[in-house]
Amino acid sequence: MTAPSAPPSRGAGLRSPSRLVGVDAARGLALLGMVATHVLSLVLYDADGFETGPSATALVAAGRASALFAVLAGVSLALANGGAQPPTGTSLARARRGVAARAGVVAVIGLLVGALGAPVAVILVNYGLLFLVVLPFLGWGPRRLLPLGALWLLVVPVLLHPVRDALVGGGVLPVSPGSSPSLLSLAEPGVLLGQLLLTGYYPVLSWTGLVLLGLGVGRLDLRRASTVVAVALAGLAAALGAWAVSAALTPRAAPSLEVPSGFPGSGDSLATTLQTGLYGTTPTTSWWWLVVDAPHSGTPPDLVGVAGSALVVLGAALLLARVARPLVWPFAAMGAMTLTLYSLHVLSLAVLSARELATGATVPEAPLYAAQVAGLLLVGGLWQLTGLRGPLEGLAASASAAARGSAR
Repeated sequence: MTAPSAPPSRGAGLRSPSRLVGVDAARGLALLGMVATHVLSLVLYDADGFETGPSATALVAAGRASALFAVLAGVSLALANGGAQPPTGTSLARARRGVAARAGVVAVIGLLVGALGAPVAVILVNYGLLFLVVLPFLGWGPRRLLPLGALWLLVVPVLLHPVRDALVGGGVLPVSPGSSPSLLSLAEPGVLLGQLLLTGYYPVLSWTGLVLLGLGVGRLDLRRASTVVAVALAGLAAALGAWAVSAALTPRAAPSLEVPSGFPGSGDSLATTLQTGLYGTTPTTSWWWLVVDAPHSGTPPDLVGVAGSALVVLGAALLLARVARPLVWPFAAMGAMTLTLYSLHVLSLAVLSARELATGATVPEAPLYAAQVAGLLLVGGLWQLTGLRGPLEGLAASASAAARGSAR
Protein backbone atom coordinates (compact mmCIF):
# COMPACT_ATOMS: atom_id res chain seq x y z
CA MET A 1 0.00 0.00 0.00
CA THR A 2 1.28 3.44 -0.81
CA ALA A 3 2.64 5.86 1.72
CA PRO A 4 0.19 8.60 2.64
CA SER A 5 2.27 11.51 1.47
CA ALA A 6 3.70 10.20 -1.77
CA PRO A 7 1.65 7.64 -3.65
CA PRO A 8 3.88 5.81 -6.10
CA SER A 9 3.25 5.98 -9.79
CA ARG A 10 1.49 3.18 -11.61
CA GLY A 11 4.79 1.54 -12.36
CA ALA A 12 6.59 2.13 -9.07
CA GLY A 13 5.18 -0.85 -7.17
CA LEU A 14 7.30 -2.40 -4.44
CA ARG A 15 10.40 -0.66 -5.78
CA SER A 16 9.21 2.69 -4.50
CA PRO A 17 11.21 3.68 -1.40
CA SER A 18 8.13 5.48 -0.07
CA ARG A 19 6.07 2.29 0.06
CA LEU A 20 5.37 0.56 3.35
CA VAL A 21 6.39 -2.88 2.14
CA GLY A 22 5.72 -4.38 5.56
CA VAL A 23 1.99 -3.84 5.07
CA ASP A 24 2.14 -5.74 1.79
CA ALA A 25 4.18 -8.50 3.43
CA ALA A 26 1.60 -8.87 6.22
CA ARG A 27 -1.12 -9.13 3.59
CA GLY A 28 0.90 -11.82 1.80
CA LEU A 29 1.14 -13.79 5.03
CA ALA A 30 -2.62 -13.47 5.48
CA LEU A 31 -3.10 -14.94 2.01
CA LEU A 32 -0.87 -17.91 2.82
CA GLY A 33 -2.78 -18.44 6.06
CA MET A 34 -6.13 -18.48 4.29
CA VAL A 35 -4.80 -20.92 1.69
CA ALA A 36 -3.66 -23.17 4.55
CA THR A 37 -7.10 -23.19 6.16
CA HIS A 38 -8.67 -24.00 2.78
CA VAL A 39 -6.31 -26.85 1.91
CA LEU A 40 -4.89 -28.38 5.09
CA SER A 41 -6.75 -30.36 7.76
CA LEU A 42 -7.74 -28.58 10.95
CA VAL A 43 -8.15 -31.81 12.98
CA LEU A 44 -5.58 -34.57 13.46
CA TYR A 45 -6.57 -38.26 13.65
CA ASP A 46 -4.76 -41.38 14.80
CA ALA A 47 -4.47 -44.63 12.85
CA ASP A 48 -7.88 -45.78 14.16
CA GLY A 49 -9.62 -42.61 13.01
CA PHE A 50 -10.00 -41.01 16.45
CA GLU A 51 -9.40 -37.29 16.93
CA THR A 52 -6.08 -36.46 18.54
CA GLY A 53 -6.38 -32.66 18.56
CA PRO A 54 -6.16 -29.60 16.38
CA SER A 55 -3.52 -29.34 13.68
CA ALA A 56 -0.86 -26.65 13.50
CA THR A 57 -2.98 -24.94 10.84
CA ALA A 58 -5.91 -24.72 13.24
CA LEU A 59 -3.75 -23.37 16.05
CA VAL A 60 -1.95 -20.77 13.94
CA ALA A 61 -4.14 -19.71 11.05
CA ALA A 62 -7.78 -20.65 11.68
CA GLY A 63 -9.73 -17.43 12.17
CA ARG A 64 -6.56 -15.35 12.35
CA ALA A 65 -5.71 -15.18 8.65
CA SER A 66 -9.06 -13.77 7.55
CA ALA A 67 -9.11 -11.35 10.49
CA LEU A 68 -5.63 -10.17 9.50
CA PHE A 69 -7.07 -9.35 6.07
CA ALA A 70 -9.82 -7.29 7.72
CA VAL A 71 -7.44 -5.32 9.94
CA LEU A 72 -5.13 -4.69 6.99
CA ALA A 73 -8.14 -3.50 4.98
CA GLY A 74 -8.51 -0.70 7.50
CA VAL A 75 -4.78 0.07 7.46
CA SER A 76 -4.81 0.21 3.67
CA LEU A 77 -7.84 2.49 3.61
CA ALA A 78 -6.04 4.89 5.91
CA LEU A 79 -2.80 4.88 3.94
CA ALA A 80 -4.61 5.40 0.65
CA ASN A 81 -6.73 8.24 2.04
CA GLY A 82 -4.55 10.72 3.86
CA GLY A 83 -2.47 8.48 6.12
CA ALA A 84 -1.81 10.28 9.39
CA GLN A 85 -3.78 13.30 8.10
CA PRO A 86 -7.43 12.27 7.63
CA PRO A 87 -9.10 13.93 4.65
CA THR A 88 -11.63 16.68 5.21
CA GLY A 89 -14.15 18.63 3.17
CA THR A 90 -14.03 18.03 -0.57
CA SER A 91 -11.13 15.62 -0.22
CA LEU A 92 -13.13 13.50 2.21
CA ALA A 93 -16.13 13.41 -0.13
CA ARG A 94 -13.93 12.33 -3.02
CA ALA A 95 -12.23 9.71 -0.85
CA ARG A 96 -15.58 8.25 0.16
CA ARG A 97 -16.69 8.05 -3.46
CA GLY A 98 -13.47 6.28 -4.37
CA VAL A 99 -13.75 3.77 -1.54
CA ALA A 100 -17.40 3.09 -2.38
CA ALA A 101 -16.50 2.39 -6.01
CA ARG A 102 -13.68 0.08 -4.95
CA ALA A 103 -16.07 -1.71 -2.60
CA GLY A 104 -18.51 -2.25 -5.44
CA VAL A 105 -15.85 -3.77 -7.68
CA VAL A 106 -14.61 -6.08 -4.93
CA ALA A 107 -18.17 -7.21 -4.12
CA VAL A 108 -18.97 -7.94 -7.77
CA ILE A 109 -15.75 -9.92 -8.12
CA GLY A 110 -16.76 -11.78 -4.96
CA LEU A 111 -20.16 -12.70 -6.42
CA LEU A 112 -18.47 -14.03 -9.55
CA VAL A 113 -15.82 -15.95 -7.63
CA GLY A 114 -18.47 -17.35 -5.29
CA ALA A 115 -20.29 -18.75 -8.31
CA LEU A 116 -17.29 -20.96 -9.15
CA GLY A 117 -18.42 -23.53 -6.60
CA ALA A 118 -15.13 -23.90 -4.71
CA PRO A 119 -15.52 -25.65 -1.33
CA VAL A 120 -14.45 -22.56 0.64
CA ALA A 121 -16.15 -19.56 2.23
CA VAL A 122 -15.26 -16.68 -0.10
CA ILE A 123 -14.70 -13.46 1.83
CA LEU A 124 -14.76 -10.88 -0.97
CA VAL A 125 -18.41 -9.75 -0.83
CA ASN A 126 -18.12 -9.27 2.93
CA TYR A 127 -14.86 -7.42 2.34
CA GLY A 128 -16.53 -5.00 -0.04
CA LEU A 129 -19.44 -4.44 2.33
CA LEU A 130 -17.02 -3.71 5.18
CA PHE A 131 -15.58 -0.88 3.11
CA LEU A 132 -19.04 0.66 2.81
CA VAL A 133 -19.87 0.30 6.50
CA VAL A 134 -16.77 2.22 7.62
CA LEU A 135 -17.24 5.12 5.16
CA PRO A 136 -18.71 7.41 7.88
CA PHE A 137 -15.49 7.02 9.86
CA LEU A 138 -13.04 7.68 7.01
CA GLY A 139 -12.35 11.22 8.18
CA TRP A 140 -11.64 10.27 11.80
CA GLY A 141 -8.24 10.22 13.50
CA PRO A 142 -6.69 7.53 15.70
CA ARG A 143 -7.81 9.07 18.98
CA ARG A 144 -11.41 8.27 18.09
CA LEU A 145 -10.93 5.26 15.82
CA LEU A 146 -8.83 3.09 18.14
CA PRO A 147 -11.18 3.29 21.16
CA LEU A 148 -14.21 2.85 18.91
CA GLY A 149 -12.69 -0.21 17.25
CA ALA A 150 -11.85 -1.80 20.60
CA LEU A 151 -15.29 -1.02 22.04
CA TRP A 152 -16.97 -2.39 18.92
CA LEU A 153 -15.19 -5.74 19.25
CA LEU A 154 -16.25 -6.04 22.88
CA VAL A 155 -19.84 -4.78 22.78
CA VAL A 156 -21.38 -5.35 19.35
CA PRO A 157 -21.20 -9.20 19.46
CA VAL A 158 -23.15 -9.07 22.73
CA LEU A 159 -25.78 -6.75 21.24
CA LEU A 160 -26.16 -8.95 18.16
CA HIS A 161 -26.63 -12.17 20.15
CA PRO A 162 -30.38 -11.65 20.85
CA VAL A 163 -30.89 -10.19 17.38
CA ARG A 164 -29.54 -13.35 15.77
CA ASP A 165 -31.61 -15.45 18.16
CA ALA A 166 -34.79 -13.65 17.10
CA LEU A 167 -34.08 -13.77 13.37
CA VAL A 168 -32.87 -17.38 13.24
CA GLY A 169 -35.35 -18.67 15.80
CA GLY A 170 -38.14 -16.86 14.00
CA GLY A 171 -37.22 -18.45 10.70
CA VAL A 172 -36.29 -15.17 9.05
CA LEU A 173 -32.73 -16.35 8.49
CA PRO A 174 -31.50 -19.94 8.10
CA VAL A 175 -29.47 -21.62 10.83
CA SER A 176 -26.62 -22.41 8.44
CA PRO A 177 -24.47 -19.62 6.98
CA GLY A 178 -25.04 -21.27 3.60
CA SER A 179 -22.72 -21.28 0.64
CA SER A 180 -20.53 -18.39 -0.44
CA PRO A 181 -22.42 -15.35 -1.78
CA SER A 182 -22.81 -15.59 -5.54
CA LEU A 183 -24.93 -14.20 -8.34
CA LEU A 184 -27.56 -16.80 -7.48
CA SER A 185 -27.78 -15.35 -3.97
CA LEU A 186 -29.23 -12.17 -5.43
CA ALA A 187 -32.51 -14.04 -5.93
CA GLU A 188 -33.04 -13.75 -2.14
CA PRO A 189 -31.63 -10.31 -1.28
CA GLY A 190 -33.05 -10.27 2.25
CA VAL A 191 -31.45 -13.58 3.19
CA LEU A 192 -28.20 -12.56 1.49
CA LEU A 193 -28.01 -9.28 3.39
CA GLY A 194 -28.88 -10.96 6.69
CA GLN A 195 -26.17 -13.56 6.25
CA LEU A 196 -23.61 -10.98 5.19
CA LEU A 197 -24.34 -8.73 8.15
CA LEU A 198 -25.27 -11.15 10.91
CA THR A 199 -25.04 -14.91 10.45
CA GLY A 200 -22.55 -15.67 7.69
CA TYR A 201 -18.98 -16.89 7.83
CA TYR A 202 -17.68 -13.31 8.18
CA PRO A 203 -20.54 -11.31 9.78
CA VAL A 204 -19.92 -7.73 8.73
CA LEU A 205 -21.52 -6.02 11.72
CA SER A 206 -19.21 -7.90 14.08
CA TRP A 207 -16.13 -7.59 11.87
CA THR A 208 -16.51 -3.83 11.39
CA GLY A 209 -14.53 -3.39 14.60
CA LEU A 210 -11.53 -5.07 12.97
CA VAL A 211 -11.56 -2.62 10.06
CA LEU A 212 -12.05 0.37 12.38
CA LEU A 213 -9.10 -0.78 14.45
CA GLY A 214 -6.98 -1.11 11.32
CA LEU A 215 -8.13 2.30 10.10
CA GLY A 216 -7.01 3.79 13.40
CA VAL A 217 -3.62 2.07 13.21
CA GLY A 218 -3.18 3.30 9.64
CA ARG A 219 -3.69 6.86 10.89
CA LEU A 220 -0.58 6.49 13.08
CA ASP A 221 2.94 7.22 11.88
CA LEU A 222 3.92 3.69 10.91
CA ARG A 223 7.33 4.88 9.70
CA ARG A 224 8.45 5.36 13.30
CA ALA A 225 9.87 2.21 14.85
CA SER A 226 8.61 3.19 18.30
CA THR A 227 5.05 3.46 16.99
CA VAL A 228 5.26 0.06 15.31
CA VAL A 229 6.65 -1.55 18.48
CA ALA A 230 3.83 -0.01 20.52
CA VAL A 231 1.25 -1.37 18.05
CA ALA A 232 2.74 -4.87 18.22
CA LEU A 233 2.93 -4.85 22.03
CA ALA A 234 -0.64 -3.62 22.32
CA GLY A 235 -1.70 -6.42 20.01
CA LEU A 236 0.18 -9.00 22.05
CA ALA A 237 -1.44 -7.75 25.26
CA ALA A 238 -4.89 -7.90 23.67
CA ALA A 239 -4.38 -11.42 22.34
CA LEU A 240 -3.06 -12.76 25.64
CA GLY A 241 -5.74 -10.96 27.64
CA ALA A 242 -8.55 -12.34 25.49
CA TRP A 243 -7.14 -15.85 25.79
CA ALA A 244 -6.76 -15.58 29.58
CA VAL A 245 -10.30 -14.29 30.15
CA SER A 246 -11.81 -16.97 27.93
CA ALA A 247 -9.68 -19.72 29.48
CA ALA A 248 -10.88 -18.70 32.94
CA LEU A 249 -14.58 -18.56 32.02
CA THR A 250 -15.00 -21.41 29.52
CA PRO A 251 -14.81 -24.27 32.08
CA ARG A 252 -17.64 -22.63 34.00
CA ALA A 253 -19.59 -22.18 30.77
CA ALA A 254 -19.01 -25.72 29.43
CA PRO A 255 -22.19 -27.34 30.89
CA SER A 256 -24.28 -24.79 28.96
CA LEU A 257 -22.41 -25.17 25.68
CA GLU A 258 -24.10 -27.65 23.42
CA VAL A 259 -24.21 -27.20 19.66
CA PRO A 260 -27.90 -27.58 18.72
CA SER A 261 -29.06 -29.93 16.02
CA GLY A 262 -29.01 -28.31 12.60
CA PHE A 263 -26.27 -25.85 13.52
CA PRO A 264 -23.05 -26.38 11.52
CA GLY A 265 -20.70 -28.69 13.38
CA SER A 266 -23.45 -30.14 15.58
CA GLY A 267 -21.90 -33.58 15.20
CA ASP A 268 -18.54 -32.51 16.63
CA SER A 269 -17.51 -32.69 20.24
CA LEU A 270 -17.35 -29.46 22.20
CA ALA A 271 -13.56 -29.79 22.43
CA THR A 272 -13.27 -30.06 18.65
CA THR A 273 -15.62 -27.10 18.16
CA LEU A 274 -13.60 -24.90 20.50
CA GLN A 275 -10.27 -25.92 18.98
CA THR A 276 -11.06 -25.91 15.27
CA GLY A 277 -13.78 -23.30 15.14
CA LEU A 278 -17.36 -22.51 14.33
CA TYR A 279 -18.81 -21.05 11.14
CA GLY A 280 -18.87 -17.31 11.77
CA THR A 281 -21.14 -17.13 14.80
CA THR A 282 -22.05 -19.15 17.89
CA PRO A 283 -25.36 -20.80 18.67
CA THR A 284 -27.73 -18.51 20.57
CA THR A 285 -28.94 -21.18 23.00
CA SER A 286 -26.92 -19.69 25.86
CA TRP A 287 -25.25 -16.38 26.66
CA TRP A 288 -22.28 -18.42 27.87
CA TRP A 289 -21.28 -18.95 24.23
CA LEU A 290 -20.02 -15.37 24.23
CA VAL A 291 -17.04 -16.27 26.45
CA VAL A 292 -15.50 -18.89 24.14
CA ASP A 293 -12.39 -18.16 22.13
CA ALA A 294 -13.01 -20.51 19.20
CA PRO A 295 -11.94 -19.53 15.67
CA HIS A 296 -14.72 -17.90 13.64
CA SER A 297 -17.02 -17.76 16.65
CA GLY A 298 -17.41 -13.99 16.50
CA THR A 299 -17.36 -13.63 20.30
CA PRO A 300 -15.58 -10.77 22.10
CA PRO A 301 -12.62 -13.00 23.10
CA ASP A 302 -12.33 -14.34 19.56
CA LEU A 303 -12.47 -10.92 17.88
CA VAL A 304 -10.16 -9.22 20.38
CA GLY A 305 -7.74 -12.12 20.19
CA VAL A 306 -7.52 -12.22 16.39
CA ALA A 307 -7.29 -8.42 16.26
CA GLY A 308 -4.37 -8.58 18.65
CA SER A 309 -2.60 -11.28 16.66
CA ALA A 310 -3.13 -9.21 13.49
CA LEU A 311 -1.40 -6.23 15.08
CA VAL A 312 1.50 -8.45 16.15
CA VAL A 313 1.94 -9.76 12.59
CA LEU A 314 1.67 -6.25 11.14
CA GLY A 315 4.22 -4.87 13.60
CA ALA A 316 6.64 -7.73 13.00
CA ALA A 317 6.36 -7.36 9.21
CA LEU A 318 6.91 -3.59 9.36
CA LEU A 319 9.96 -3.97 11.62
CA LEU A 320 11.44 -6.76 9.51
CA ALA A 321 10.94 -4.72 6.36
CA ARG A 322 12.99 -1.90 7.91
CA VAL A 323 16.05 -4.08 8.45
CA ALA A 324 15.70 -6.81 5.81
CA ARG A 325 13.54 -5.55 2.97
CA PRO A 326 14.71 -8.26 0.52
CA LEU A 327 13.68 -10.94 3.01
CA VAL A 328 10.04 -9.83 3.06
CA TRP A 329 9.90 -8.99 -0.65
CA PRO A 330 8.45 -12.37 -1.81
CA PHE A 331 5.58 -12.05 0.65
CA ALA A 332 5.09 -8.39 -0.21
CA ALA A 333 4.94 -9.31 -3.92
CA MET A 334 1.95 -11.50 -3.13
CA GLY A 335 0.46 -8.97 -0.75
CA ALA A 336 0.50 -6.25 -3.40
CA MET A 337 -2.00 -8.22 -5.51
CA THR A 338 -3.97 -10.39 -3.10
CA LEU A 339 -7.31 -9.70 -4.80
CA THR A 340 -6.03 -11.29 -8.00
CA LEU A 341 -4.14 -14.11 -6.30
CA TYR A 342 -6.94 -14.95 -3.88
CA SER A 343 -9.35 -15.19 -6.82
CA LEU A 344 -6.93 -17.45 -8.70
CA HIS A 345 -6.57 -19.63 -5.61
CA VAL A 346 -10.35 -20.05 -5.31
CA LEU A 347 -10.56 -20.78 -9.05
CA SER A 348 -7.93 -23.52 -8.71
CA LEU A 349 -9.84 -25.13 -5.85
CA ALA A 350 -13.05 -25.02 -7.89
CA VAL A 351 -11.30 -26.81 -10.75
CA LEU A 352 -9.85 -29.44 -8.42
CA SER A 353 -13.24 -29.95 -6.77
CA ALA A 354 -14.93 -30.47 -10.14
CA ARG A 355 -12.18 -32.91 -11.12
CA GLU A 356 -12.61 -34.84 -7.90
CA LEU A 357 -16.36 -35.12 -8.46
CA ALA A 358 -15.82 -36.32 -12.02
CA THR A 359 -13.00 -38.81 -11.42
CA GLY A 360 -12.93 -39.49 -7.69
CA ALA A 361 -9.21 -38.64 -7.67
CA THR A 362 -7.98 -36.44 -4.84
CA VAL A 363 -4.74 -34.53 -4.45
CA PRO A 364 -2.89 -35.07 -1.14
CA GLU A 365 -3.19 -31.92 0.93
CA ALA A 366 0.50 -31.35 1.73
CA PRO A 367 1.67 -31.40 -1.93
CA LEU A 368 -1.37 -29.31 -2.87
CA TYR A 369 -0.50 -26.65 -0.31
CA ALA A 370 3.14 -26.62 -1.40
CA ALA A 371 2.07 -26.22 -5.01
CA GLN A 372 -0.34 -23.42 -4.11
CA VAL A 373 2.32 -21.52 -2.16
CA ALA A 374 4.91 -21.98 -4.88
CA GLY A 375 2.45 -20.83 -7.52
CA LEU A 376 1.41 -17.73 -5.57
CA LEU A 377 5.02 -16.77 -4.87
CA LEU A 378 5.97 -17.29 -8.51
CA VAL A 379 3.04 -15.38 -9.99
CA GLY A 380 3.35 -12.57 -7.46
CA GLY A 381 7.09 -12.21 -7.96
CA LEU A 382 7.00 -12.35 -11.75
CA TRP A 383 4.12 -9.90 -11.96
CA GLN A 384 6.01 -7.38 -9.83
CA LEU A 385 8.73 -7.36 -12.49
CA THR A 386 6.23 -5.75 -14.87
CA GLY A 387 5.82 -2.77 -12.53
CA LEU A 388 2.04 -2.96 -13.00
CA ARG A 389 -0.78 -3.46 -10.55
CA GLY A 390 -2.43 -6.84 -10.45
CA PRO A 391 -5.24 -7.15 -13.02
CA LEU A 392 -8.09 -7.04 -10.52
CA GLU A 393 -6.28 -4.43 -8.41
CA GLY A 394 -5.99 -2.28 -11.52
CA LEU A 395 -9.71 -2.65 -12.19
CA ALA A 396 -10.58 -1.60 -8.65
CA ALA A 397 -8.12 1.30 -8.76
CA SER A 398 -9.55 2.57 -12.06
CA ALA A 399 -13.09 2.48 -10.68
CA SER A 400 -11.93 4.31 -7.56
CA ALA A 401 -10.11 7.00 -9.56
CA ALA A 402 -13.13 7.52 -11.80
CA ALA A 403 -15.44 7.88 -8.80
CA ARG A 404 -13.09 10.36 -7.14
CA GLY A 405 -13.19 12.44 -10.27
CA SER A 406 -9.43 12.37 -10.74
CA ALA A 407 -7.53 11.06 -13.73
CA ARG A 408 -4.69 8.57 -13.34
